[in-house]
Amino acid sequence: MDREVAPDYIKTSRNRRWLLIAAAIIALGGILYLFRRSLGSTLESARIRTGIVETGDVENTLSASGVVIPAYEQIFTSPIRASIKRILLTPGTRVQPGQPIVELDKSLTQIEFERYKDQLELKQNSIEQLRMKLNKNLFDAEISDKIKSLNINKLRADYDDAKRLQKVGGGTAEDVTRAENALKIAELEKKQLENDLSYNRESMHASLRETELGAQIESKNLQELQHKLTRADIVADRKGVLTWVNENIGSSVNEGEMLAKVADLGSFRVDGSCSDVYTDQVRAGLSVIIKLNDVVLRGIITQVKPAVKDGIVEFVIQLDNAQNESLRPNMKVEVYVITSNSPKTLRVANGPAFTGKRKQFVYVLKDKTAYRREIETGLSNFDYVEIKSGLQPGEKVVLTDMNDYEHLEEISIQ
Repeated sequence: MDREVAPDYIKTSRNRRWLLIAAAIIALGGILYLFRRSLGSTLESARIRTGIVETGDVENTLSASGVVIPAYEQIFTSPIRASIKRILLTPGTRVQPGQPIVELDKSLTQIEFERYKDQLELKQNSIEQLRMKLNKNLFDAEISDKIKSLNINKLRADYDDAKRLQKVGGGTAEDVTRAENALKIAELEKKQLENDLSYNRESMHASLRETELGAQIESKNLQELQHKLTRADIVADRKGVLTWVNENIGSSVNEGEMLAKVADLGSFRVDGSCSDVYTDQVRAGLSVIIKLNDVVLRGIITQVKPAVKDGIVEFVIQLDNAQNESLRPNMKVEVYVITSNSPKTLRVANGPAFTGKRKQFVYVLKDKTAYRREIETGLSNFDYVEIKSGLQPGEKVVLTDMNDYEHLEEISIQ
């Protein structure tokens, strides 16, 4: 018969099994650690990049982007509603002052100009007619006033005669009163006529002035249209290069629609942009560094545009060397805005070893051995990192990313 296994034996066997598993795990971990340590404690010199600690300036920068734009670019727009008749030059052509670029069909505007011209002539003719009519009315009013004056003189004489006849008994008081009333009525009528004459003079001048102002408006409209017709001859007014032209021959263009661009490719500027996170830091007067391929240029922010569009702040950069031969229109460039500067400080070339933390560990190379050391950093840019403490001038720092070896205090370099 089978006998039941003792509980103490079962417990002892279970404990022995767990001990064996734990010992195996510890042994395996130790082997992996020793294997990794044996592999990681030595590093080939060809796999690392180093930098020497030195004294110099470090400029703190924030990253932005930019586009190279000609410093001078003239945009030609259509001054009238017209259609494109001919394209006289192609993009990339150098233009001289007075050289035509685009020919527009101006026939409709020319017809409108002739219509305005006829309207002005009609207005001027109506002014002459009005002047003649007003002069006639004024002349008639003046003649009526003179006739009224003569009539008053006659009535005054009749009144005097009536008074003399009354004195000698040849007339009555009624005759004198009748003559006096007739004289007073005539005098009042003359005053009324003089008032009408004065009003007519002023009214005629006002009417004539109003008509003349209308003619002046017509004349200015005609001059404006004449100016637009002149500007419709799309002609370069200075030297440059034609960078763009509307080549849709026969298409209609509205007033103000762009037709061509002429740029002076001898001088450039940069239109920069960055995240609105840096709105408080970006301002006019700050120096900037521009990188295009292997060329590094410097400049200054001359204008920060007040509006923020889609989370982007835009600004204009004036280049110190605006005629650099590497500059090309619409070229994309890297822009670094210098927000602060530490002159004559300890610095080392920037590299993957620097994580952006104020305090971190780096490896210092000495006698083919890299020693782990804690340092404190300050300002940084794409070229240098400022060293606040932990390093001395002349020491050689490993710039390569050493995260895989951060557990080692020392690394042999072969």
